[in-house]
Amino acid sequence: MLTLWLKAFHVIALVTWFAGLFYLPRLFVYHADAHDAIGVERFKVMERRLLAIMTIGACATVAFGIAMLVAVPAYLAMGWLHIKLVLVGLLIIYHLYCYKFTRAFAQDRNVRTSRWYRMFNELPSLLLMGIVILAVVKP
Repeated sequence: MLTLWLKAFHVIALVTWFAGLFYLPRLFVYHADAHDAIGVERFKVMERRLLAIMTIGACATVAFGIAMLVAVPAYLAMGWLHIKLVLVGLLIIYHLYCYKFTRAFAQDRNVRTSRWYRMFNELPSLLLMGIVILAVVKP
């Protein structure tokens, strides 16, 4: 029963994290095209706040995931989980890049175009598909 609660909270945290991962790069797209001072400052505030919320979601996702592994160590013997953990590692790297870009925008040092951010924005969708397929199908 404990593992079901951990899994439920893991999924809730994951949804929070992914909401940020989907929306923050979209803000980068709009921010890269913004040229008026008021708009630029508004994007800086929105990006900073969203990054904070999605970081809480990321930490909770990882914490509940680790708690499930502690509760059921047999999960570690499953091959699909190893691949899923690699994808989660890539997702964490993506999150760190979002942090880096948020800082660059905050310091008016962005060098990327809105088109680049549009492509960057697609990566978490691909990772999410892989993670969900692995967790549900367990190939």
